[in-house]
Amino acid sequence: MSNSVDQVNSGEKVKIPALSLQKTERQGRGTLNIPFDPEYTAGAINAVRVCLRVHPQEQVCVITDEATVEIAAAIVAELEKLGAPYHAWVLEELAARPLTDLPREIVDDLEKSEVSIFAVQAQANELRSRIQMTDVVNRRKIRHAHMVNINRQIMLEGMRADFEKVDRLSAKVIAMVRKARRVRATTAAGTDLTADLNPNYKWMKTSGIISPEKWGNLPGGEIFTTPGEVNGTFVIDGVVGDYLCAKFGNLQGNPLTVRMKGNRLTEVYSENCELESDFWKYTHTDENSDRVGEFAIGTNIDLKEVIGQILQDEKYPGVHIAFGNPYGAHTGADWDSTTHIDVVGRKFNIWVDDEQIMREGKFLVEA
Repeated sequence: MSNSVDQVNSGEKVKIPALSLQKTERQGRGTLNIPFDPEYTAGAINAVRVCLRVHPQEQVCVITDEATVEIAAAIVAELEKLGAPYHAWVLEELAARPLTDLPREIVDDLEKSEVSIFAVQAQANELRSRIQMTDVVNRRKIRHAHMVNINRQIMLEGMRADFEKVDRLSAKVIAMVRKARRVRATTAAGTDLTADLNPNYKWMKTSGIISPEKWGNLPGGEIFTTPGEVNGTFVIDGVVGDYLCAKFGNLQGNPLTVRMKGNRLTEVYSENCELESDFWKYTHTDENSDRVGEFAIGTNIDLKEVIGQILQDEKYPGVHIAFGNPYGAHTGADWDSTTHIDVVGRKFNIWVDDEQIMREGKFLVEA
C-alpha cells in the first residue's frame, strides 16, 4: 500500500509494507507493518529519485537487517509511491550474522534486478559477503546504493545533500586529477603525504548520482583511484572504517598516526593501544591488506563536520585513503585483497601537481 505525501509529512510515524519474506499474491513482495520516522523521508526521496533515479518499471532489490529496518522502510515507501516492483530482504531472516556468504535468495534476486539498495549495519568478518554482492552488481551493471552503517544522523544530514551540486564539483575536481602526476596533502595535525599517480589506473566519480558504470555509497561525494604509490604520514583524526568505526568512533581527541613507504603501511601509533593493535591486525590479514588500494578526495560540500561514521565521513571534503582491496574492476589495478579499510582526516590542504585546490578543508574550486 502506498503512503501519500500528506501522511509522510504529518509528523507521525508511517506504516509501510514490511520486509519479511512472506509475499502477497497480488504484489509478489514482502509485507510487514513497520512504522518509520517521517524525518527519513527527505533522504529516502533523494536515494530513490535523485541518486538512483529509479523508473517505475525497474525491478529493485532492497537488502537490510533488523537494526536498519526502519530506514529501509522509508526507502521502500518511496518505491511504493513510485510504483516500482521490488523485493526486500532482512538478513537475519535468511542466515546467521555475521554472514559467511551472501544468501542465495539475495543473489538470485540481484540477478533479476536493475537497481539494488544495501542498508545494513556492518559486522566483523562480513566483507566477503559484501564482495560477493558487488561482484554480481559489477557484472550486471546494477545501479547499486551501498549504505553500510546508515543511521538516523546520516539520513538527516548527508542524505539531504544537494547531490546535483556535489556532482558538479566532483566533475571539476576529477577533470583536474585525471591530468595530474601527483597529489600532495597536508594538515595542521601533522599529515604530510604524496600520492604519485599511475596513468594506467582510472579515476572514478561516486558523487551520489549512481550510474550502471559504478555502484556508489550513499550518501555520495567522492572521487577515487588506486594510487601508483603513496609515501608519507597520515594523522587520522577523523575515523577508521569497516567494523572498527563502530568500535572506536570519532578519533579527534585521540588520533591514529600511520606512515607509508612504497605504498605499504610501515608504522602505526596511537595512545589508544587497542585501536593501534586492532588496526595493525586488520591491515595484516593478507599479503595486500597493508597496501594503499585507494586514494580519494571527498567532495560532499554539504557536510560540515566529521561525525564518527565512515559512510558519511569519507565524503567529508578532504583526502582519505584505504588499505587493501583497490576495486580493481573499476580502477584497473591488477592486484587484490580480502580487506578494505578507509581512514579519514580533517581540514586538508591539497595540491594537484602545483595547483592548490583546497585550503584548511575548503575547496578553492567552485561547484
